[in-house]
Amino acid sequence: MRFVTQLPYATKEEEHVAIPMSDGVELSARIWRPTSSDSEPVPAVLEYIPYRKRDLSAVRDSIHHPYIAGHGYACVRVDIRGTGESEGVLTDEYLEQEQSDAEEVLAWLAAQPWCDGSTGMMGISWGAFAALQVAARQPPSLRGIVIASFTDDRHADDMHYMGGALLSDNLAEAGTMFAYGTCPPDPAIVGGRWRTMWHERMEHTRPWVLEWLRHQRRDDYWRHASVCEDYTAVRCPVLASSGWADGYSNAVTRLLGNLDVPRKGLIGPWSHKFPHLGEPGPAIGYLQEVVRWWDHWLKGVDNGVMDGPMLRTWMQDSVPPSTSYEERPGRWVGEPTWPSPHIQEVTHPLAPHRIGPPVENGAPLADIGTDRPEAAEPEPVTVQSPLSVGQFAGKWASYNAPPDLPYDQREEDGGSLVFDSDPLTERLEILGSPTVELDLTISEPVGMVAARLSDVSPDGSGTRVSYGILNLTRLGGTDTPEPVEPGRRYRAKVQLNGVGQAFPPGHRIRLSLSTSYWPMAWPPPKPTLLSVYAHASTLSLPVRPTDEPDEMPASPFGEPEGAPPITSAQLSPREERWEVKRDLVGYNAELEIVKDRGMVRIDDIALDVGLRAEERYRSVAEDFTSVSGESAWTMRFHRDDWDVRVETRTRLSSDEDEFFVDATLDGYEGDRRVFSRTWNERVPRDLL
Repeated sequence: MRFVTQLPYATKEEEHVAIPMSDGVELSARIWRPTSSDSEPVPAVLEYIPYRKRDLSAVRDSIHHPYIAGHGYACVRVDIRGTGESEGVLTDEYLEQEQSDAEEVLAWLAAQPWCDGSTGMMGISWGAFAALQVAARQPPSLRGIVIASFTDDRHADDMHYMGGALLSDNLAEAGTMFAYGTCPPDPAIVGGRWRTMWHERMEHTRPWVLEWLRHQRRDDYWRHASVCEDYTAVRCPVLASSGWADGYSNAVTRLLGNLDVPRKGLIGPWSHKFPHLGEPGPAIGYLQEVVRWWDHWLKGVDNGVMDGPMLRTWMQDSVPPSTSYEERPGRWVGEPTWPSPHIQEVTHPLAPHRIGPPVENGAPLADIGTDRPEAAEPEPVTVQSPLSVGQFAGKWASYNAPPDLPYDQREEDGGSLVFDSDPLTERLEILGSPTVELDLTISEPVGMVAARLSDVSPDGSGTRVSYGILNLTRLGGTDTPEPVEPGRRYRAKVQLNGVGQAFPPGHRIRLSLSTSYWPMAWPPPKPTLLSVYAHASTLSLPVRPTDEPDEMPASPFGEPEGAPPITSAQLSPREERWEVKRDLVGYNAELEIVKDRGMVRIDDIALDVGLRAEERYRSVAEDFTSVSGESAWTMRFHRDDWDVRVETRTRLSSDEDEFFVDATLDGYEGDRRVFSRTWNERVPRDLL
């Protein structure tokens, strides 16, 4: 990244500004704005998240907010109520209180003498969720949003549930917020109130996973703040981005296809990161794109920002399987609209262990790709997957640290039902969401199917390209689950994650089906036998013909740039681990993930900060009631004689009927524990 020190506007920073809410609570803001804005007001751009602007997000914030401010904007970074130095308590995500607070913040910004009355919102992940959700409430000053790595559907396409199946990231994210929401404010800002504020947070919090587990079907809890419930509510321009390695890639194309406002989409090869910090690379000059967006929609500059394709995306070339990539080879392609007129849905019938050639329009499916007598129906192909299928699946939302992408799929395929194409004779490119339609039966009332699409090279190694999961009790909808009747034939449609991927000549396309995918998804109560009638099942691919124009220059973006980050010093080593362990005596299996930042000193506030997160997912042999997941966090803050830390631990396990949540929260001043609480609660399984 190129760090820019000479920007069009000289800026100043206000480290802590209290923004009053109507109920008397004050939210803490950090503001960067042009020095000239005292006499020449500018638009304001808000980023609104719970990740502690003074310390844990300070280095990242210092790269992009001063950069945007230096182009003539007041950039405002606000800690959500109950986090950082903002007063109150944070107990859950995307609550009505959070969103009404954001509306009040925007109104306050628009009324400031240094603001010209126009505002925008931007962010990644929670900050993008917040911007999109607030946009749907249509605050009068909001003129546009810039969002990365987000969803418009909190139940169907977030880290909680996928196809009605419970994701392990539900536990992981719950552990993250259990820790972040119970950290103390900095006494250097709030003074002697810090201890009272800290204890208020710890007293009033609960393990976040409890609430998320109590809503196992799509209900009003998830419908709230899911913009897909009413796309027409969004009335301002939207610049949306994500990455193919991220769990949130699908929402970009859904917004492009459903919003009726000026909109642009950008999807790179990235994990859960801003595009200018994108990994795997190539990272791009994203902040330059953001400034152009704001210049047009907040300042009225006619700069052509809406010219060119609606969607710009990275068409990934084939790569060997790896848990991490520095760069993904490929090229940029553009689509004029979405859905794109360039994309053709090509349907392939399945046959036992193979993917057939494309279906001709109007041909009866059951007559294609089979060598059976007219009167005899082929026998189904079957699989009952072991719990080990999924240990190399990687993270639902990759952060690329520690390496967390899916590894070689051959071992996973050993416990799966596999369908291979013939070796390709020419290059094939897909762009969009593949779908699998299955004619099936299962042996238990509750079961799941995980479908994986892989690029298989001539040496046999398999790189996972996309995947999807479906809880079969949700065939009638995730809001109205029903037990499956064992032995009865059903038609099930599994939608895989969107992707832009090229398959070279000589490679095969592989579809793999499994009845478990642990620990990516929580397994059903019992092992299930899946029977698939291949002759009546299909794989559909969104094919982008290779002779279609790319509609983009080879290098459409500048190199990544930003403001120089604030200085920090690494005081103790970082640690990152992703280890799969198997004990062939006791048949115990474990996935252990460690992400430890070490202790880091933030020089300008003389504060030492430490963060260590551990996840463990365990199982024993083929006992589906033996699975458990654990998320443990330690957060430490130290300056002079102020030394505090928070330790949280959340463990989730289950039997055939219930989930068990065991959690602890401990607060320390030095070595003395000053707060401790334990939870042991049960939540019934709802056909899950």
